[in-house]
Amino acid sequence: MRNAADIVPNWTGASKAEEPLADAIDAILPQTQCTRCGYEACRPYAQAIARGDAALNRCPPGGSAGIRALAELTGLPPLPLDPACGVEQPRRLAVVDEARCIGCTICIQKCPVDAIVGAPKQMHTVIASLCTGCELCVAPCPVDCIDLVAASDADSDWTAAQREASRSRFERRNARLAREAVRRLSHRDDAAVASTGDAPADRLAVVRAAVGRARARRAARKAAARGTGEPGDFAERAG
Repeated sequence: MRNAADIVPNWTGASKAEEPLADAIDAILPQTQCTRCGYEACRPYAQAIARGDAALNRCPPGGSAGIRALAELTGLPPLPLDPACGVEQPRRLAVVDEARCIGCTICIQKCPVDAIVGAPKQMHTVIASLCTGCELCVAPCPVDCIDLVAASDADSDWTAAQREASRSRFERRNARLAREAVRRLSHRDDAAVASTGDAPADRLAVVRAAVGRARARRAARKAAARGTGEPGDFAERAG
């Protein structure tokens, strides 16, 4: 029987001794989950910093203030923001053009913090107070109906409370996706078994398929672990 632990990302990139430092670093990061640092989320980046495998200056949303806070925490010298990761700028929010939206749900699937609501073939909308400005919804839109706009004065600050809420939504989303993946795999296995009847060859095919999926999961976990070790890995896979 599969469980969520088989599906959820395996972010164990820091040793037990390094985890307290990774926790403290993660608490400073803005939790936009934008991947611009080269890691697939804020937590793997925090773990890489704790291991000494990543520099402090790879987070554009955190900007110079974030770099200074990380330097003070770790005792490392502050550095200018790495231009390869982007530029520091005021908070921006995603906005869906209702006239062009076709309700494809792609942006909903891409949002790491569940800040977009809608239904298939229905207009989608971004909840401004939840949007992290990660930009991950913009490029995949097939009709180019999502723009990034400057946040209003009321929404311009990204507070500590919003940061913590964003982390919680990201973690809940990952847990939900893991449960859904488990259900899909279980239903597929049940359907495959039901279709085998008494044919030995069919039953053997089901067994082989199950073994293949188990091997794929192990390979994915290993790939995820490697991905948290080098800052360019996720960017290359995403590209």
